[in-house]
Amino acid sequence: MTTSEQNFLDVSPDTTSSGVSWDSIFAGAAAAAALSLILLILGVGLGFSAISPWSNKGVSATAIGLSSILWLTFTQIAASGIGGYLAGRLRIKWATVHTDEVYFRDTAHGFLAWAIAALAAAALLGSVVGNVVSSGVSASTTLVSTAVGAAGVTGAGAAANHTLPMMSSGSTRNSSASDGALGYMVDSLFRSDRPSADTAGNADSAAWLEAGRIFANGIRSNSLPLEDRQYLAQVIAKRTGLPPSDAEKRVSDVFNKALTAIANAEQNAKLTADRARKAAAYSALWMFVALLSGAFVASLAATFGGRQRDRVIHTGNRSA
Repeated sequence: MTTSEQNFLDVSPDTTSSGVSWDSIFAGAAAAAALSLILLILGVGLGFSAISPWSNKGVSATAIGLSSILWLTFTQIAASGIGGYLAGRLRIKWATVHTDEVYFRDTAHGFLAWAIAALAAAALLGSVVGNVVSSGVSASTTLVSTAVGAAGVTGAGAAANHTLPMMSSGSTRNSSASDGALGYMVDSLFRSDRPSADTAGNADSAAWLEAGRIFANGIRSNSLPLEDRQYLAQVIAKRTGLPPSDAEKRVSDVFNKALTAIANAEQNAKLTADRARKAAAYSALWMFVALLSGAFVASLAATFGGRQRDRVIHTGNRSA
């Protein structure tokens, strides 16, 4: 007696239709995105209420940063959990699908709901993420301009190059040339213990602007040439009545102060850029951890919701 094996093809609707319930996925994603928005607004409100512009008031920057990380992680876990649970609970029932396949589909439903919610949140709040990422880049690109601008080199050099031909010897110097720390230092070169009408209100703009150009050139080369130092000493001695040796010493002292001010400004700018870089890196890493936690929780919650959806409770009449 021979036996033959017959293979029967399962053509039930559960195996021939798509295994993705987009309605339930979009419902879970909408719920997750809405809850994320609500929790983020609540976090912003709590953050503004905790900080203060006054000294020794409110929480510290470290506490704010740690609280923001914890709140972002909590937001992702809570919103993703709700969205994943709804995606699993609201999907159709696969009556003839194997248990392992049901588990895989529920996990995929939760992950897709999280992915759509994350994309929607990124579209709505993309500027926030962009600001975090760009803060480290912009801080480094503006390092040189910040340092030089803080020392006043740009204002003095630009004014010296563009305003001198338009000014007469009796006019006052251009106000833009006096902006910044360098303008103040060049002013100090021409101070006199015996100010007169010629040196008090109507200072020689050409001499002042020439000194600014000489200082700007010396700062760019990080040293003041000997001939420039001697020339400035002669001009200052004539204008202020100082002895030539004292005038030359004043030039050297003021120039060294200018170099020190620029070095300090560059150092502060580097520290600021480094802190911004670290803050951007830490923020990106913790955002990654929070989003990864949300994806895991959404997938896990979807499997739990799917089991709740497929649970069958048998009831019967008990004999008395």
